[in-house]
Amino acid sequence: MSLRAAAAAALMLVLACAAGCGRREASSPPPPPLEVSAEATGHYCGMLLVAHEGPKGQIHLASRAQPLWFSSARDTIAFTRLPEEPRDIRAIYVSDMARSKYYEQPDAGAWVDARAAWFVIESELRGGMGAPEAVPFSDARSAEAFRVRHGGRVVKLTEIPDSYVLGPVDLGTGAAIKPQ
Repeated sequence: MSLRAAAAAALMLVLACAAGCGRREASSPPPPPLEVSAEATGHYCGMLLVAHEGPKGQIHLASRAQPLWFSSARDTIAFTRLPEEPRDIRAIYVSDMARSKYYEQPDAGAWVDARAAWFVIESELRGGMGAPEAVPFSDARSAEAFRVRHGGRVVKLTEIPDSYVLGPVDLGTGAAIKPQ
């Protein structure tokens, strides 16, 4: 085998390995959701999650061993839309209120992939830190039943307006902010 043929074969082997490694990583399953520990603190507020009522969230990044925790589903969604936050998101989980008995403290094990969830926005209920909440559900029927009881509208993650999760919050009125 000539030197040129050997170099070409080596290059092909390197390219094949690189392509194969990329495919394996892309097809690896996302990490599973973890349970909120007593020490888990909100990424933005720095407070204990157990001190906040309503749905919670967790984001798993490729660059971190542990997830980032959020005191509300709204904050979890905001993280994904802020340009200064990391983009190496492997998984986004929010509390599944369809599987939780109490709104105030979602049940252990009740998580749903945010990308597959249905959200009720603009309802009368608030989330962590008293802000308007994007209340997540694993199924549309449960989301609609919640909407009937508490108002708002049912949307998918991509339909939530940036203004709803990134806009200013009126903590004094008790009513959700209406996006413009």
